[in-house]
Amino acid sequence: MSKRAYNFNAGPAALPLEVLTRAQAEFVDFRGTGMSIMEMSHRGKVYEEVHHEAENRLLSLLGNPQGYKVLFLQGGASTQFAMIPMNFLTEGKTASYVKSGSWADKAIKEAELIGETHIAASSEADKYMKIPDLGSIEIPNNAAYLHVTSNETIEGTQYQLYPETGDVPLIADMSSDILCREFDVNQFDFIYAGAQKNLGPSGVTVVIAREELLTDSPRHIPTMLRYSTHAKNDSLYNTPPSFSVYMVNEVLKWIEEQGGLAGVEQANRKKAGLIYDIIDSSEGFYRGPVDAGSRSLMNITFRLASEELEKQFIKESEQAGFVGLKGHRSVGGLRASTYNAVPYESCKALADFMADFKKSHG
Repeated sequence: MSKRAYNFNAGPAALPLEVLTRAQAEFVDFRGTGMSIMEMSHRGKVYEEVHHEAENRLLSLLGNPQGYKVLFLQGGASTQFAMIPMNFLTEGKTASYVKSGSWADKAIKEAELIGETHIAASSEADKYMKIPDLGSIEIPNNAAYLHVTSNETIEGTQYQLYPETGDVPLIADMSSDILCREFDVNQFDFIYAGAQKNLGPSGVTVVIAREELLTDSPRHIPTMLRYSTHAKNDSLYNTPPSFSVYMVNEVLKWIEEQGGLAGVEQANRKKAGLIYDIIDSSEGFYRGPVDAGSRSLMNITFRLASEELEKQFIKESEQAGFVGLKGHRSVGGLRASTYNAVPYESCKALADFMADFKKSHG
C-alpha cells in the first residue's frame, strides 16, 4: 500500500485506517449477502441491524444515559441550525445563544429567521480567541433553550466546562469535538454533530436528545423538518444515508477498541500536547492566538511572523506529505485538525517538521 498522507484536514477528515480496511473487505459482499450495504433495502433486516447497532453503540459509549434517543439525519449540522428553532422556538419564547465564533454565529443567523433570539454571552470583542466566561452567561426567563458550540473549528477554541442551565434545555453543536473526551451527557438535552470530523464520513448528522424533546414537534413545519417524524420512525422515515451510518458504526467500534472515551481522550491530549509544546517553546516564532484556557484538542490554530512565511510553511509542509494545514479562509493562518482518527505518528511528524522549519527560517 502506498504511504498514507499526514491528514490534518478540518472535515471531511481522517478516518481510522482500521475502519477503512474493514469497510474495504466488506464493500462488495456485506455479511455474505452478495451485496454491498449500499445496495440493500433500508427496510431489510440486515441494514436495520446495523442501524440499531450504531444507535446502541453510541449510547453505550456515553454510559447508557436513560431517556435519550439517537437520530441519524441528513443535511449536516447546518440544517440543524434551522431545525432547532423551528421545532423548539415557540410563541412567546426566546432562543438564547452563546456567540463564541464562526459556527455559533451561523447558528444564530438561522434562528433569527425563525423568531426572537438573544445573545447570552459573546467573545466577539476578543476576536473569538476565547470561549466566553461561563459566569458571564445570562439566560432570559422566557428562554426556549441555550445553545452552545462546543468547539469552534475555525478559531480553534473549545469549552473546558459547560454552563449549568437549570430548567432551560441545553443544546450543543458538537460537530468537531464529539467523542473526543469524556463528558456527562446528562448535562445536555440535545446534542448534534455532522459526522465528517470525528464520527465517520460526510452524509449523516447524529442527534442525541432527551426523548421528550422529540415527541411533539409543531404541526405547521414540513414533515421532514420535524424531529417527531424521525423519532417515531427510528430515523427510517425516508431512505437514510445507509453507507454513512454503517461507517459511523465501524468508527464507534474502533473507539471502543481504543478504550472508549477515556482512552481516546488520553490519546488526544498527548497528540495535541506535542504541537502546543512546539508552539509554546518556539520563543514567539509560532504564535498560538487562542487564550490558553480555551485551547481546542481538535483544531490547533497558530500564526507565524508574516503571511509570506505562512505561505512558505504551507508549501514546504505539502512537499513533506502534510495535508490540510492552511487556516480557514475567513481567518487565515495555520490549523492542524487532530481529530480522534489522526494518528499519534502524524502529530509527532508535524511537531518535528515545525521544529525543523523554525531552525531553517527562525
